[in-house]
Amino acid sequence: MLDELAATLRRDPDRPAVLAATRSGRERVRATRGQLAELADGYAAALHHRGLTAGDTLGVAVRPGPRALSVLLAAHRLGLRVAVLDPSAGPDVLAARLTLARPALIVADAAAQAVAGWARPLARRAQLALPDLASLGPVVTAGRRLPGCAPTLAPRGGPAPRPFDGDGDAVIIFTSGTTTRPRAVVHSRAGLDAGMRAVAGLVGPRPGVPVLGGMFFVLVPSLASGAPVAMPARSARVLTRQVARLRPQATYLTPPQLRSLLAESPRLTGAVYSGSAPVSAALLARVKRAGATRAWCVYALTELFPAAAVEEAEKSAFTGDGDLVGAPLPGVRARLDDTGQLLLTGPGRSDRYLGEAPHEWVATGDAARLDGDRVVLAGRLKDMILRGAENIYPGLYEPALHVPGVSLAVLVGVPAGDGDERLVAVVEPEPGVDAARVRAALEPALARMGAARPDRVLFRPVPLAGRSRKPDRAAAAALAAADA
Repeated sequence: MLDELAATLRRDPDRPAVLAATRSGRERVRATRGQLAELADGYAAALHHRGLTAGDTLGVAVRPGPRALSVLLAAHRLGLRVAVLDPSAGPDVLAARLTLARPALIVADAAAQAVAGWARPLARRAQLALPDLASLGPVVTAGRRLPGCAPTLAPRGGPAPRPFDGDGDAVIIFTSGTTTRPRAVVHSRAGLDAGMRAVAGLVGPRPGVPVLGGMFFVLVPSLASGAPVAMPARSARVLTRQVARLRPQATYLTPPQLRSLLAESPRLTGAVYSGSAPVSAALLARVKRAGATRAWCVYALTELFPAAAVEEAEKSAFTGDGDLVGAPLPGVRARLDDTGQLLLTGPGRSDRYLGEAPHEWVATGDAARLDGDRVVLAGRLKDMILRGAENIYPGLYEPALHVPGVSLAVLVGVPAGDGDERLVAVVEPEPGVDAARVRAALEPALARMGAARPDRVLFRPVPLAGRSRKPDRAAAAALAAADA
């Protein structure tokens, strides 16, 4: 699909490709299709000129947008392996990750380099931190160069290098791990292509109609289909105006982004997709009440994206225990191991973890059961709470807590001082909703939880963590313990 995108960008070169919202919510064109193609060709020539060849690793720390996409297209053309660098991981973790990946070159924009240099005190307040990039290998700057930055990777003119034709590693995405043992997912070129085609099959983007979403897996299938892509505004108020003006055919936002947007009473259009964190039926129902024609929960992992999907109507009609995430997408197969852990495989699965042998099945870490051809999650295996003699998987019961008026809810275990744990539900009401009203609405759901009924319900904002802003269970448990 990346090859197809590189070819289709040259058609209708003056049409908008990547959009961004101003503060008023109006769209400005950040790059046309022709500009993206020229930039990708220029970066490919520049990287080739620096001696990078197929199989080399390229570290990339560039903010999402046209420039980052152009660098990735250039790397794909040359058969390079891209190691994605996250400035929010912290300097020690990033240094360990780069030591594992051993990039031949690091491409960083000025913002990333500033985080590692003169702007470090300001960046620390924004929870961004990079090691001294130059100490980990040669560095070049993509885009505007500021004082103190590495030399510019200037796009070069002339004939572009011949495209690499074959398989091999495409991307390294770092996940969990420590500074002593970082862990990274490696996707092959074929696997990456299969994942993006699965997204295209699920969304079905139409040419010429905007798609709203900033992820690589949104950008590529949409642009390859001829649809312009708008990068979502960070401010919920600006995003509301952006949605109203764009009227996108499809929107992909994380659950926290959706909750912030819905608090502004937007008018949604088209289909809305959400994932990267638990997506409740109640949240999807709110999305459709706001005007979306369809609202989808997408179950995905770094190791296999996307894996399964379910539309709001089906998810809301599900009355069993656990979190229904739908049937596996075409080509994806699911089974359970002896511990009840969900295993997945399919054309879009990762090839291996960096430094380890290839795997056929991806161990998700999720407890699950199979309801016919549908996957029902019971929570993370490591999140299991032991109360008395009962093993309690929070994911089995948390969906039932999302009654009307609840924005987010998690179940956490709190040490009881006698070697046991107490079960606490941390419930965050929607803005402006009275906690007493929510407590009354929760009572029927709590009564149906049987042995998993929480010892206490705490009405507080649920702590979030990570780039996808998932519920931070450790922080929620600490909050519940402090409020005991």
